[in-house]
Amino acid sequence: MTYRTILVHVDNGPRVAVRVEIACQLANKFDAHLVGLHALSAVRLPTYARVEGGEWIAEYHGRASAELARLGEQAFKRAVAASGVAKSEWRVTRENATEAVPLHARYADLTVIGQPNASEGVGVEPDFAERVLLAAGRPVLVIPYAGDFPGLGERVLIAWNASREATRAVTDALPLLRKAREVHVIAFNPSGAPHGDVPGADIGLYLARHDIKVSVSQQTARDIDVGNQLLSRAADLSADLIVMGGYGHSRTHELILGGVTRTVFQSMTVPVLMSH
Repeated sequence: MTYRTILVHVDNGPRVAVRVEIACQLANKFDAHLVGLHALSAVRLPTYARVEGGEWIAEYHGRASAELARLGEQAFKRAVAASGVAKSEWRVTRENATEAVPLHARYADLTVIGQPNASEGVGVEPDFAERVLLAAGRPVLVIPYAGDFPGLGERVLIAWNASREATRAVTDALPLLRKAREVHVIAFNPSGAPHGDVPGADIGLYLARHDIKVSVSQQTARDIDVGNQLLSRAADLSADLIVMGGYGHSRTHELILGGVTRTVFQSMTVPVLMSH
């Protein structure tokens, strides 16, 4: 298994360049086809504005979206040229980003998106990243809205709880894990999960059979603290990537995330590969 197609989401936020640069690094590392997708969320106008402005407002937003797409394309192609990525393409969609990105992600091995940041107008809903995670059916690499990450995947921390989601995340991360210099597995709260006789030993053996050198440890924390302890351990280990399951579901129009997933989305300091 490897990554043959990598999708990177391009919005109008200030962190697009960092995200695209990381996607280019990964495309080079795995000789993958890189797809840049420009997708924004529709602007929701109050009813009176639609009635009074009507066609003029729609035309204005259409022109503005086209200009943002043009600027995004220029930035994407500059980054691709500078990094030497051999295979790439640019896509623009007028569909709402929350629906469009998961759809395109289903035809990619890995999708690179940005951490939510309510203080920046990036052109997508505040819960965009979480909804992509839950809907895509593919691994999602979330890049923090602060910091630079030139060596992504050298030192990897796996948050392991023997769940279906964590299992998928580890399997989806295998191409990166094989190339990592250090892989640390931490079994959180092992007494409350079906870990086997020695928590973490089974997943450690599974990874070893993939020629991955791995260390395994255990840590106990209250549920409300697991997310913060995970981020703290990542800092202690100088990890540049966290691999974990993403937990949550959508109920009508409400998004319900697991506590650890929510904490990591809000406070991540290094890139996180999540699978749901």
